[in-house]
Amino acid sequence: MDPAEKSALVRYRVMAYVVGVGLLVLVLVGVPLQYVAGKPAVVQVVGPIHGFLYIVYLMTVADLARRFRLSLSQVIALVSAGFVPFLAFVVERWMTRRIAGQSVEAGGATRGSDGR
Repeated sequence: MDPAEKSALVRYRVMAYVVGVGLLVLVLVGVPLQYVAGKPAVVQVVGPIHGFLYIVYLMTVADLARRFRLSLSQVIALVSAGFVPFLAFVVERWMTRRIAGQSVEAGGATRGSDGR
């Protein structure tokens, strides 16, 4: 994996965790406070922040999809991870392992071709 690809993967991973945590705060703290306790402050603050960060997350997904030639179903899974609670962490782990495995296979094939 070249440095640009590695950097794209790190950016995606950071944004996946940030968006995932923001969504959990919104769903597990903000929504119950808004509807049970009548206190909408958390939703009013965290909601727009999560929305903005989700857009940034989508840009990192687009970059990742372009660099690693992801399939449409993989991109859909990545996009869905930003608005389904807990899915961001599962999909991030799955995608990181897939990309790391892909780069190991490509690296092994390259090294093996010249006898080293």
